[in-house]
Amino acid sequence: MWMQENKINNLKIAIKQLDKLIIEPRQTFSYWRQIGMPTKNKGYLEGMILNNGQVISGVGGGLCQLSNLLYWLTLHTPLTVIERWRHDYDVFPDVNRSQPFGSGATCSYPNIDLQIKNNTAQKFQLQLTLTDEYLQGKWLSNQPINFAYKIFEKHHEIKGEWWGGYSRSNAIYRHIIDKKSGQTVGEEFITENKAIMMYEPLLANKFGNKKESQ
Repeated sequence: MWMQENKINNLKIAIKQLDKLIIEPRQTFSYWRQIGMPTKNKGYLEGMILNNGQVISGVGGGLCQLSNLLYWLTLHTPLTVIERWRHDYDVFPDVNRSQPFGSGATCSYPNIDLQIKNNTAQKFQLQLTLTDEYLQGKWLSNQPINFAYKIFEKHHEIKGEWWGGYSRSNAIYRHIIDKKSGQTVGEEFITENKAIMMYEPLLANKFGNKKESQ
C-alpha cells in the first residue's frame, strides 16, 4: 500500500508540469522533457516500478499510469504518437479489463519516452486531474474535431514458449468515425504488442486439471 500512496504523491507532482499544456501546430510534446527527471529534491518518493517483470521500488515510481493515460487519450484524437514503448510484461489478468491488451505506454527516464506531435492546423490543450479515486484527463481543441475514434484489437494470441512460459501478442487498430453521419469512414493500424505473461493463462477445471482460457 505504501507504494500506492507514494504513487499518488508522484502523480500530483508530475501533473503540475503537464496540466494546461498546449501543443501548437507542428509542435512535438515529450513526456520526459516536460516533466524532467523525477528526483527526491523535487518531492518525488519511492514508488512501484516494474523491472523485467519484477516489482521493485524507485524514486518517481508509478508515473507509468500517467503515460498510459496520455497514450490512450491521444489515440482518440487527430494527434500523432511518434514515440511509444510497449510494456514487455503482461503483469495482471484481464479481470474487469475495459481496454484492449497493449493499449498503454511504459516510461523510464530519460530514454523510454512518450512523444506526441501535432500535425494538424489547430491547437490542443491537455487537462489532467487527480481525484480521490481516479486519474482523469482530456485533450481540448480550439477548433471542432469532425471525427471520433474507436480503439480495438486484432490477431490476439496467447502462445506457449519453448522455455515453458507464455507470451501474448496482438495488433491495435482504430476506426475513424464521422461525427456528423455516425458512419465509420476508415480503419487505421496503430501498433503491435508482444509481452511475456507473468500469470498462469490456464484455468483449472473441477477435476483439478487445466485448460486454456479464452
